[in-house]
Amino acid sequence: MSKKRPSHSGGFTLLEIMVSLAIIGGLLVTLIYSLNYNLGIAERHEFITIGSMLAKSKLTELETNPASAKGNFPEPYASYEFSAEVKQYPLPGISEVSVTVSRGKDEVKFSDLIGSKK
Repeated sequence: MSKKRPSHSGGFTLLEIMVSLAIIGGLLVTLIYSLNYNLGIAERHEFITIGSMLAKSKLTELETNPASAKGNFPEPYASYEFSAEVKQYPLPGISEVSVTVSRGKDEVKFSDLIGSKK
């Protein structure tokens, strides 16, 4: 007597495996893209937060001694550069102080009006 083989074995076909790999690959690409996008947003927000704090501290420093200057911040913010500019405002006795903090192509700018000391 000969034994009959079942027509369908318990495994997966090559087509089923390829379709499942294509679906998993598409999901992984979407997941990696989303993660990269969100990390970029987090990095931008970190720059805005740190840059704003540094610009505000430099602006406060310039209120007592207004002078145009350029330079870098001390460690751990050595990658941040600043540019301070003092301009005469149209009203007498008032100056406009603006500070720009940059890191690479990103920049934050703060301005304030200060009265001259007499």
